[in-house]
Amino acid sequence: MARGKLRIYLGAAPGVGKTYAMLSEAHRRVERGTDCVVAFVEHHGRARTEVLLHGLEQVPRRELTHRGAVFAEMDVDAVLARRPRVALVDELAHTNVPGSRNAKRWQDVQELLAAGIDVVSTVNIQHLESLGDVVESITGVRQRETVPDEIVRRADQIELVDMSPEALRRRMAHGNVYQPDRIDAALSNYFRPGNLTALRELALLWVADRVDEYLQRYRADHQVSRIWGSRERIVVGLTGGPEGRTLIRRAVRLAEKGAGGEVLAVYIARSDGLTSASPKELAVQRTLVEDLGGTFHHVVGDDIPAALLAFARGVNATQIVLGSSRRTGWQYVFGPGVGATVARESGPDLDVHIVTHEEAAKGRGLPVARGARLGRDRTVWGWLVGLVAPALLTVVLNALDLGFANNVLLYLTLVVAAALLGGLLPALASAALGSLLLNFFFTHPEHRFLISDPRNIVAIVIFVAVAVSVASVVDLAARRTHQAARLRAESEILSFLAGNVLRGETSLEAVLERVRETFGMESAALLERADDLQPWTCVGRAGEGPPLDRPEDADVDMPVGGQMALALTGRVLPAEDRRVLAAFAAQAVVVLDRRRLKAEADQARALAEGNRIRTALLAAVSHDLRTPLAGIKAAVSSLRSDDVAWSEEDQAELLAGIEEGADRLDHLVGNLLDMSRLQTGTVAPTIRPTDLDEVVPVALGGVPEDSVRLDVPETLPMVAVDAGLLERSVANVVENAVKYSPDGSPVLVSASAIADRVELRVVDRGPGVPEEARDRIFEPFQRHGDVPRGNGVGLGLAVARGFAEAMGGTLNAEDTPGGGLTMVLTLRAAGDRPVPVPPEPAESAPVPPVPAERRTPW
Repeated sequence: MARGKLRIYLGAAPGVGKTYAMLSEAHRRVERGTDCVVAFVEHHGRARTEVLLHGLEQVPRRELTHRGAVFAEMDVDAVLARRPRVALVDELAHTNVPGSRNAKRWQDVQELLAAGIDVVSTVNIQHLESLGDVVESITGVRQRETVPDEIVRRADQIELVDMSPEALRRRMAHGNVYQPDRIDAALSNYFRPGNLTALRELALLWVADRVDEYLQRYRADHQVSRIWGSRERIVVGLTGGPEGRTLIRRAVRLAEKGAGGEVLAVYIARSDGLTSASPKELAVQRTLVEDLGGTFHHVVGDDIPAALLAFARGVNATQIVLGSSRRTGWQYVFGPGVGATVARESGPDLDVHIVTHEEAAKGRGLPVARGARLGRDRTVWGWLVGLVAPALLTVVLNALDLGFANNVLLYLTLVVAAALLGGLLPALASAALGSLLLNFFFTHPEHRFLISDPRNIVAIVIFVAVAVSVASVVDLAARRTHQAARLRAESEILSFLAGNVLRGETSLEAVLERVRETFGMESAALLERADDLQPWTCVGRAGEGPPLDRPEDADVDMPVGGQMALALTGRVLPAEDRRVLAAFAAQAVVVLDRRRLKAEADQARALAEGNRIRTALLAAVSHDLRTPLAGIKAAVSSLRSDDVAWSEEDQAELLAGIEEGADRLDHLVGNLLDMSRLQTGTVAPTIRPTDLDEVVPVALGGVPEDSVRLDVPETLPMVAVDAGLLERSVANVVENAVKYSPDGSPVLVSASAIADRVELRVVDRGPGVPEEARDRIFEPFQRHGDVPRGNGVGLGLAVARGFAEAMGGTLNAEDTPGGGLTMVLTLRAAGDRPVPVPPEPAESAPVPPVPAERRTPW
């Protein structure tokens, strides 16, 4: 069965019209006779979107009960049974209610695609998993519902639904996106012009990258070698000299002039050792280009101009930046140079910039070499000199009478010339031909292959020996030069690789990409298995190639130990390249081991933090537990004493002291247990829609009535929280605010709705907290300022933030205008669906609420 096709409407923010565009497309398909159904579409009360649902068949939703509430989700089984040609599935990143067929909606979509059903869906840019941190830094909101980037990348079609920030804000102001009571808060927070502009740019750039991937795949599939200037890509050719920094900066300035320009710096390690590249200088240039937003590439090529042009055309570059030649005038006798050759052979679709620099015309570090091996042209000339020149020399010597000794020297000269030009084989051929010609034309008897004079025999033997010796020495020197140059090129590559690996700057995927790029392969993968009987698994790969289940299926298989192997596809490597490949494979294993060790170190760090918390706990509670216990014991002993007759007022005072000490102990132990559960991750909140105006007043029971001013509108949307945990968080925060507020300045507790969240603000007019100490006050066992012991162990705010985060919210501190501190508790609005929560551990029960009056300030 053919897999269905996925089409995604991608938007920068809610309200740009993704669902509207999807429904409009559905109507167009229905008019063309396509079997199209609505599997799940949420109109969010938008009248124009709801109208488009009319006339489309809708698959009934499946109702699920979760924690006493009923929710409607997409019925995957019903859609599969209906088997439409096209299914509309809104909100790809949505998290399903616990008990659904799959945890995430994109997993439901994968099932529909596997069944051969085409799917049209929607998603916002902020829901892509890789962009979570970026979106949070822009909007201040962390997206909890995400979809893996790979799911969206593999879509057959991605259509951007774009709208300017001004138009979107006008649409919101007209009530076409949110309900009227949420418009003002949304416009002043999440939907600020700056936020929308940044999200829009993020969406445009992400789609542009995907379009570029499709273009590269199309060019590769159709073998398009001609450059298409759809996007400015600037390749910088580096030699390892100090002028490289100037070239990189110049290329970056060129890229900045065009939208979306890229800079790719490439160093081609020529195997004949033409340049004296400094590994240290190349490392500096690599850091520079990466800091400026470009990428660095290191490849091996015998012909530098050809390799540079092949690389530029392979990445669809539009410009090449090279430096002026460092050659002096006399060095041009060896050739026009790399810059002139590249400019001549670049063609009309590739611009070449020659940039002047301070090192121009100052000479090269090494003389120009003549090739790694002797080269094709020299080999041809060697054969011509070795075979044709002796025949021509014979004609000349027959006309002249120079004597046998001079004739031998002249033929020997030709053999040496053939050896210098063509190497061993042309020289041997020349020696053999020369000896035959000497014997036939210049030894007695002439014109016969006989030698009558023994002295001529000795001369010819010496001639052949000298010719063979010279040819062997020349060939050996050429081979040794090639080997030395190749080893130097290999050492440069390996020094770069080892340096990056040791500094921890290279990921496993980056190492594999470097392997693929260096050897010109299609893909590279690192495979691993537990033992000889277990199947191979891929722990990392780079490039686009066939999936590898066994190293034997690859074109190149490099074992690493007994249970790992580096597999490459694309071509068969020569044996001399496998030495470098083995070093790459070993480095890849080192990177993988370091990544695993880092994960283990993070686990060990978490355990160490737990031990530190426990140690601090023992040190902190020693005094705070004894003080109320001592007061309780003294009061009880006094009441039980027969020596004193206590009045009713005295007895009431002693009983009140006992009750106060017991409350302090109860609250202290409760906070310690809460902190312990937060540290061990066993807090399992019971999330359900809750009204803030029902919870917040209860949380204020532990503070004086005139110390707090409450402003929580009844029209606020419900929040998805655990009522008990929310009450305890609010109570701890409010009690701290009351404690540090001056007399006569009540604490303000207000709430407002902003987009899909609700903010509860606790505002005091106290001394405030310096900015550098705001994060510290949320850490366990921390007291700000000169708070005396006995006022708590510093767990109040730590517990409040821990409970807030356990419910999917946040708790932060900020300045109060005019002086003081404002605590901002951000919670998610319940909406029409519950917020999914992790399942409760079997061994732990939900944390019961504690009376509001039992709170300890930080």
